[in-house]
Amino acid sequence: MSSNEWPEEGELLICTVRSVKENGAYLNLEGYEGRTGFVFIGEVASGWVKNIGTHLREGQRVVAKAIQVKRDKERIELSIKSVSEERRRDTLQAWKNRKRARQIMRVAAERVGWDENRTNEVCDEMREIFGTLYGALEECAMSETALSESGFTGDWMTVVTELAVENIVPPYVEIRGEFDLQVWGPEGVTAIKEGLLAAEACAEGLEEVSLTCHYDGAPHYRVDIRAPDYQAAESVWEAAQEAVSRRMSSVEGSISAERL
Repeated sequence: MSSNEWPEEGELLICTVRSVKENGAYLNLEGYEGRTGFVFIGEVASGWVKNIGTHLREGQRVVAKAIQVKRDKERIELSIKSVSEERRRDTLQAWKNRKRARQIMRVAAERVGWDENRTNEVCDEMREIFGTLYGALEECAMSETALSESGFTGDWMTVVTELAVENIVPPYVEIRGEFDLQVWGPEGVTAIKEGLLAAEACAEGLEEVSLTCHYDGAPHYRVDIRAPDYQAAESVWEAAQEAVSRRMSSVEGSISAERL
């Protein structure tokens, strides 16, 4: 952000304590270059604050709420005590996520040879589609096809996805596979159905793991797996292939499996 921009009243801000005075403290505002706000001693913490130095120190990072923004006087009044612990944690985490996302994209840009303009262009497109840059990278960590399914193209997607997988721990991951199943005998439909049910049973009893099979038009059957991490997902995929192969081995037909 440029120094011409101002925070909005009510906005939660990441701040660094610049100096501590008897009646309050001056805080530098992260993301608003050159902007400084002031928090009065009565807005530092709930209850009576006898010594502000017991709550704030120079260089400390805090989350503060903009309670008054007076542009004509170039004055920003802040409150720390009005920020709940939950919102403080969430704001700090979002800030850390933004920093991590920017760093990942800087590394990606170096690897693929982008200049600053091209990097910013792609980052803006990712924010537009996924909401935040970190959200986009988190989706990449969860699903290897997140970017392509959102309309992006290019070899750079592999680099970004690999960096996301290496640097972001998502709440879950998703992988996809496909079975091509054909049975030439009269037990065809029943055998295929039983085979797919056997595949889905491979995820039963496993915490936070799901496997679902979908008909994509004979003889193609899509397999969607969600798991806490890629190791667990790949393990279930391997088990599903074995389960389907066992069921299909008793009938005349063919089976092939592919990771998508």
